[in-house]
Amino acid sequence: MTSTAKPKIAIIGYGSQGRAHALNLRDSGFDVTIGLRPGGPTELKAKADGFTVKAPADAARDGDIVAILTPDMVQPQLYGEVIEPNIRQGACLLFAHGFNVHYGQITPRDDLDVVLVAPKGPGALVRREYEIGRGVPSVYAIHQDRSGQAEHLALAYCAGIGGARQNAIRTTFKEETETDLFGEQAVLCGGATRLVQAGWETLVEAGYQPEVAYYECLHELKLIVDLFYEGGITRMHEFISETAQYGALTRGDYIVDANTRAQMKQVLAEIQDGTFARQWIAEYAAGNANYKAMKQADLDHPIEAIGKKLRANMKWLASSQAQPAKPATAEAQPQSEAA
Repeated sequence: MTSTAKPKIAIIGYGSQGRAHALNLRDSGFDVTIGLRPGGPTELKAKADGFTVKAPADAARDGDIVAILTPDMVQPQLYGEVIEPNIRQGACLLFAHGFNVHYGQITPRDDLDVVLVAPKGPGALVRREYEIGRGVPSVYAIHQDRSGQAEHLALAYCAGIGGARQNAIRTTFKEETETDLFGEQAVLCGGATRLVQAGWETLVEAGYQPEVAYYECLHELKLIVDLFYEGGITRMHEFISETAQYGALTRGDYIVDANTRAQMKQVLAEIQDGTFARQWIAEYAAGNANYKAMKQADLDHPIEAIGKKLRANMKWLASSQAQPAKPATAEAQPQSEAA
């Protein structure tokens, strides 16, 4: 590959992120090959999208950049058995999340450039924002720079998926991994889910209708999050009533108090010292029985039955799922998501 030529890219995996990256990169003029198990569930989808699909080993041999976009827990075996023996000398290995490198589950071959490009949004949003001429903000990091061109390659990839349109931020594998996990656990997924469930339970146990409690504690959350997304806490204060503002300002600390902050610090400490990673790796290796049971408990929570009934009458949801909704305002820029 010459310094002016665009690198050939092998995308290993074709899930939400893999498909979005591949389509955006191809539309940006890159030569993209998809690496998938023959006969796997996404092979037909990738071929229907017009891509050349090869076995992962063959795709890895051909790529100047080999992007591993499979789930975290399958990456170590995939790298050890398929990628490492086949990726060419001096190629660039790219991740969208630093988990396995940061926690030592993958030790990349010493001759490789190793980089990270992580868009701060789900695959569907990465694709949609690219198509309308914008881009999901991204972070990038360099773990190994053997060629002296690792940053150039990371930024070329980032630009190809649309992330550079929003001024990509350089980070480290450590920072990306630890902040991403913390956001998911403490705020975006774990924290938000438990807050919604606890609020709903509090109202229902006090005798209020579960349907009304659903609207107040889950349904209307989107309205507030959209305001955060468009203009931060400032925009929320511009659009909610003075009564809501006063209640938030005087009662918010009842909920997120010193104990909550201490618990958040504990969550972060377990991410930083590897406790969470060790627990998750052990859980996965043991067959995921606890994970599956906890997930099923979330799915079986009574708020889900109420929500399913109420959403059945929200006809706009069916149409928005068939055709992804546009951002709430034309100038709104996507900021973050749970990984």
